[in-house]
This record gives sequence, C-alpha cells and structure tokens, in this order.
Amino acid sequence: MQATFQSNVFETQIIKLSDTEEMIVKGGRELFPLLPKALDGITQIGVIGWGSQGPAQAQNFRDSLEGTDIKVKIGLRENSSSIPAAEAAGFTRADNTLGEMYEVIRESDLVMLLISDAAQAENYEKIFDNIKEGATLGLSHGFLLGYLKSIGESFPANINVIGVCPKGMGPSVRRLYEQGKEINGAGINSSFAVQQDINGKATDYALGWAVAIGAPYIFMTTLDHEYRSDIFGERGILLGAVHGIVELLYRRYVMEKGMSEEDAFKHSVESVTGPISKTISHDGILALYEKFTGSDKETFERIYSHCYDPAFEMLLEMYDEVSTGNEIRSVIMAGQRFSRYPMGKIDGTRMWKVGEQIRATRVEEDIPLDPFTAGMYCATMMAQIDLLVEKGHCLSEVCNESVIEAVDSLNPYMHFKGVAFMVDNCSTTARLGSRKWAPRFEYILHQIGLVAYDNDEPTNTKRVEEFKNNKIHDAIITCATLRPSVDISLSE
Repeated sequence: MQATFQSNVFETQIIKLSDTEEMIVKGGRELFPLLPKALDGITQIGVIGWGSQGPAQAQNFRDSLEGTDIKVKIGLRENSSSIPAAEAAGFTRADNTLGEMYEVIRESDLVMLLISDAAQAENYEKIFDNIKEGATLGLSHGFLLGYLKSIGESFPANINVIGVCPKGMGPSVRRLYEQGKEINGAGINSSFAVQQDINGKATDYALGWAVAIGAPYIFMTTLDHEYRSDIFGERGILLGAVHGIVELLYRRYVMEKGMSEEDAFKHSVESVTGPISKTISHDGILALYEKFTGSDKETFERIYSHCYDPAFEMLLEMYDEVSTGNEIRSVIMAGQRFSRYPMGKIDGTRMWKVGEQIRATRVEEDIPLDPFTAGMYCATMMAQIDLLVEKGHCLSEVCNESVIEAVDSLNPYMHFKGVAFMVDNCSTTARLGSRKWAPRFEYILHQIGLVAYDNDEPTNTKRVEEFKNNKIHDAIITCATLRPSVDISLSE
C-alpha cells in the first residue's frame, strides 16, 4: 500500500489498483451532514479568487453547507472585474459573503487560495502576513509549494497547509456537482494532500473540502507530487501534447494524404475528442485498441510503436523542467512580459475556422474512429503514464492526471467548443505550457515517429506487447468503477 491516512469523520476503504493498494474515501451527497464535524473549528471559509476553480468550488461548498453555521465568503481585489460575476452567483457585500481579498484572508479559518499561479508567487508574502495564526491555507494546485522551494522559502509554521485538487477544470467541477443533485455520485475526482498539520485536523479538513465540492472519489497524494504531475500533465496529454498531435495530424491528412480540410479535421481533432475519448472513458485504453481489426489494428500498432519513444523523450525532458523548478520560473517570467506582449489566441488559423464549421453541422455517428490518430494519441498517453509510474506517483494520480481528467473533463469541452478554445481559456499556467510544448511534440513526432512509419520501418513488437500487458489497464478498470456516474452535460 502506497499511502494511508486516518479520518475521524469519514469512512475509508482500500482499493486494489493492479499490483498496488491505495486508501480512498468515496464521496456522495449523503456525507454532507458530516461536514460540520469534518470542519470542526471553522466558522468561515474564504475563497480567494474568481478564476476557473473559484466560482465552482465556492458555489459547491456553499450549497453543500446549506443549513449549517459555516459561511463561505469570496475575497477579491478592490474594484476587481470579477465582482459582478461573484454577485450574480449570490455572493454580495450586503450579506457579508463578498469582501476585499486581504480582509477575507485575515478573518477566515480556512483560506482557499484560488488566485492564479503567478499572482500567488507575486503576493505570497502579503498573504502569509495576513493569514491568522492557527488558520488553514488551502490550495487546489501545488504550484505555490514548487515556487517556494525554487526560491528557498517555506510556508509559515503556525498554520495548516492542505491541498484539494479536482481532476478537472472548474466548469466541470460545477456542472457535474449540479448533475449530482439528481444523480448522486456525479462529480470530479479529487486528490488531497496534507503539507502541514498543526492541530491534528488537517486531514479531515481536506476530506471535508473534497466531499463538499462533490468529489465522488478522493485519494491521497503530496503537494510535491501534485504540482509535478499537474503542471507536467497539462503540458502533456491533457493539453499541450493533444494540441500538438492534432495540429500535426490535420496537416498530414490534408497535405500528404489528400483529404479535404473537413475530413482531415474529422479524422484528427474530432476523432480524438469524440469516439477515442468516449471509448477510453467508458471502457479503457486497451478496449480502444481492441476495437480495431485487420489492417486498422496493424496501422494502430505501427504508429504506436514508432511514436511511443519520441513522446517519452519529450515527456522526460518536460518532467525534468517541472521538477527542477525551471518550468515554474518560466511561468513567472512570462507573466512579467505580459505588459509588453499579452498572450494572444490561437483560434484564428484556418484549421480552427474549419473546426467551427464542423461542430456546427456535426453528426456524432459519422465521426471516424481513426486507427492512425488513435495509435499516436495512445502512444503519447501511455508514455505519460509510464513516466509518472517510473517517477513514483501513485496509480490513482497517474490514472487521473493522464486519462480520467482528459477523457472525462477536458476532452469533452474540447469536443464541445474546440481544442483552440480550451488552449485559449484555461489557466495562464496551462495556456503557457501548451503554447510552449505543443510545437515540441508536433516536431518530434513528425521528425521521428512519422519518418519511421513512412520509411516502412518494422513495428516495434516489444512496445506493442508492453502496451497490451501494461498494469495500468487493470488500474483504469478499477478507477472506471469510481468515475462520475454520468457523462458531463455540456450546453451554452
């Protein structure tokens, strides 16, 4: 067993993931009455920020605590452009559920710091100065820990520090929570971490937070592992790699295979975000492979075997950049350049304009399950999985950061609004990572993977056998039993 913990409030259970065991807590709305006990000593929860996670987590927490004496209050900068949105969601100065950022930090017992990564790095000293002794600092991303380590700093010793990290974007956290009002168990899985525990209550604070925001499945990690897997993952198969893969495949299908722009988009982007993702979500990666027969299976195996190693090479470099703090420093430096060169959008190119037309007239049943696209996508996903396992991440974290978050949260949004929309509208850290690494994936898969395929180099049968016998498949099957009980509902 890789990680155990003790809760004085919630029932724990052991799950077997391939050859390992992990301790988890299963969420559910029937646990909401336990929240006051789990949050013992907390009278106000301050949610700082109104970006991607802030609106979702604040509203979910407030709804789950309805009827209790625990208040959820939003903290924003004076004159923040987000104030009208927070007010529209029911957080107002009139009822004392909206206030100035540092005022809310000073008066809150649990401070959920959900401002941008760059803002955390820029303002951490003032935040630490204002948080009261004995309070709990809550993070939904380990970025701040990584940044503090990179500059030789640490959290104040007189506070709890916990992490609750949903494995999906904020809108998914809210949408699935709302679906869970009708179908219990709908929600986004979450990891939790306890970095500092000064009063013996930090674990139950974190578990209560995860239950309150609707997580159906809660597993333990560390903030150190979380920021590595999260920053790495969003640059990999969750965003950066898939961005590079579909750009590469679209151009190949148009320029080298003679497809129309519309068919090329369907065989690349639509295939990934549609049937490939849906099959993996419900049945696993191996089940996707087994859908192919004859020459299609041969195509999958060939391109998989030629793309796995270049993908792994790129992912290995990326992991090193994240774990050494280089990637975190690059995010901070990029933020300092924004006043001169703000981050632009990528949705103006011909490919993404074609995508707008395709989505407007889409017929789901007509989207092709392309074996070439599937082989390249799965090679990159499996390379990411194997690397995280090699680096010692627990299988729950590996499955969620490399598979579940992709196919149950991010890819459905890409299918609904477009990959370019996702790249242009996620967190600043993720947007920067996708822009930086997507071209690298595109280049190395083109220069090594596609060259080997087009030169008719033989299939690397060892790579294919390792894929078919990988222990992750059993782990994904177990995790699938804990997946959200319904697919996410998407609408304007």
